[in-house]
Amino acid sequence: MVNISEVTAAPSPDLLTPDNCAVLFIDHQPQMFFGTGSGDRTAIINSTVGLAKSAKVFDVPVVLSTVAAETFSGPLMPQLADVFPDQKIIDRSTMNAWEDVNFVEAVKATGRKKLVIAGLWTEVCVVLPVLSAIAQGYEVYVVTDASGGVTPQAHEHAIQRMVQAGAVPVTWVQVLLELQRDWARTETYAAVGDVVKEHAGTYGLGMVYAYAMTGTQSAG
Repeated sequence: MVNISEVTAAPSPDLLTPDNCAVLFIDHQPQMFFGTGSGDRTAIINSTVGLAKSAKVFDVPVVLSTVAAETFSGPLMPQLADVFPDQKIIDRSTMNAWEDVNFVEAVKATGRKKLVIAGLWTEVCVVLPVLSAIAQGYEVYVVTDASGGVTPQAHEHAIQRMVQAGAVPVTWVQVLLELQRDWARTETYAAVGDVVKEHAGTYGLGMVYAYAMTGTQSAG
């Protein structure tokens, strides 16, 4: 029941902010992409880089992790590594990143209780740490378009399983705009616009058009 006298113009504590979340990238590696069949792989790469640049714009802490990089899966995709050139990449033998001590310690070091997670494959290397993090009290947001599974069914069933456990499905643009949330925040406005124009498809093209027609920056 709503108490009208207590309603204020204030955001929900459930919203992501630059100060309350961390972004985890798990196993965006060549061999994992080779086996991804749930969606267009080029689109997944674009969404992953868009998410990475979104985190960087708002100085959100990130954790980068690979599995068996030197023996099977190959290095972290260069487009992602280039966004964070000084970031240590945590390589694991475990399919479940949450069973790797170094990975968990890196997550704990961020001090954040909301985790935004993307990775390959959704049904293995995403769902396992997501369920594990939720079991230990974290709030988890799964970036579905920056993740991919072996088949569409595997991807969708994994998302359903995570949602049933309490995870929140989001897209990378949703994360970006939730972090910005007010176009009057001029300190990040231009950088957000650049990410949108580079990675958000026709939405970004619309911003280019609006600027060309009006001579001013436009968003929303």
